[in-house]
Amino acid sequence: MVMKKVINGKMYNTETATCIGCKCTNALSKRDFRYREEKLYQKRTKEFFLYGEGGALTEYAEYVTGCGYTYGEKIIPLSEEEAKEWVEKNMDADEYVKLFAECEE
Repeated sequence: MVMKKVINGKMYNTETATCIGCKCTNALSKRDFRYREEKLYQKRTKEFFLYGEGGALTEYAEYVTGCGYTYGEKIIPLSEEEAKEWVEKNMDADEYVKLFAECEE
């Protein structure tokens, strides 16, 4: 899915940024209220952002007046430190070193 969002005067676009990693937190269908997926992106400017999507019972849910919560999606800008933490939690050591090339043994 393509998502574009301007946050604090900066454009974030999943179509033009590079997807670095993906974390599917469960094997549920997108129709399930608990479905949740996150993808880490890096812009050409080297800035990081997280694209998240999820069902009505996740932090990505959107509120629809008169209907309650439903599937939603968000873009969240990340600092380099936050991106490193996400990669540490969700990707392997080789991928971390490839991205940040500053790991101590």
